[in-house]
Amino acid sequence: MMRVPKISIIMLTYNRESLVGHMIECILTQTHSDFEFIIVDNGSTDCSSTIVDEYAMKDSRICVIHRERGNIGSGRNAGLEVARGDYIAFVDDDDTCEPDFLEFLYNLALENNAEVSICGARDKVFDEKRVMTAEEALISLMWRKKYNMAFPTKMFRREIAADLRFPEDGAYDDIALMYRLLAKPQRVAYHGLPKYTFRRHEGNNSAWTTNHRLLTPQILDEYLYAYRERTQWLSALFPASAAAFHYFEWSFMISMVEKITRLKLSECEYQLTSMKQELGENRDEFLDSEYILDFEKEWMEKHL
Repeated sequence: MMRVPKISIIMLTYNRESLVGHMIECILTQTHSDFEFIIVDNGSTDCSSTIVDEYAMKDSRICVIHRERGNIGSGRNAGLEVARGDYIAFVDDDDTCEPDFLEFLYNLALENNAEVSICGARDKVFDEKRVMTAEEALISLMWRKKYNMAFPTKMFRREIAADLRFPEDGAYDDIALMYRLLAKPQRVAYHGLPKYTFRRHEGNNSAWTTNHRLLTPQILDEYLYAYRERTQWLSALFPASAAAFHYFEWSFMISMVEKITRLKLSECEYQLTSMKQELGENRDEFLDSEYILDFEKEWMEKHL
């Protein structure tokens, strides 16, 4: 029988011939070496396929899956289907990580008996340790002040993800699945030291979050649908925090209303009208929320 590795790292790649080699090197030089590295080639048409195959020939810890082009979720699911490690971590092919990235997350999980461990990233540097329940962790991540909802920077005990799979009909799998994964553990351990670096560029799937002029009706529809489903699902599971979950959905809406209006994104007029109606119907509850920020009150006054 093949020995089960401690960690399975899953990376999806598509047409990143100038970047993918660097992330592979980052993983192969990790201080924690007991891992399998599952690379899913998502139908690349450049030299990415050749590059990952060459690395696999040099290091037996690498397993390459070549598949036809699909969305991010279906590619990550292909990796999950073959993952054997006790813990699972995700990295992106255009990012970088520190040499002790895996060791840091693995030890953080073991030392705190946590099913999920989370480190910081270079864009949000702080030194803070916390061990939380799932409910506390969800609210902390939704603030996005110190952590984000992306899959890199997190390590999961394999049982947590055993019965969950990414959606295969959208572009933003993190917003659709992360909250369901984080709702399952008894303990979530955070330590904000930066062990991962997100490389921001126009080719990012999430480039619109830093360049709001890239926002399209399709992107907005997917986010609004995912956030509505998230609010309903989490409110039923954690009714004591339902007010917080509703607040985060309305907070996203007023933020989008402000950006669409300020940037004059005419293609999003339908979504703008729909969000204004939703916010208007819940105006008092939103404005009376203990979580609402002063600038959100100002935006509500200005735009509604």
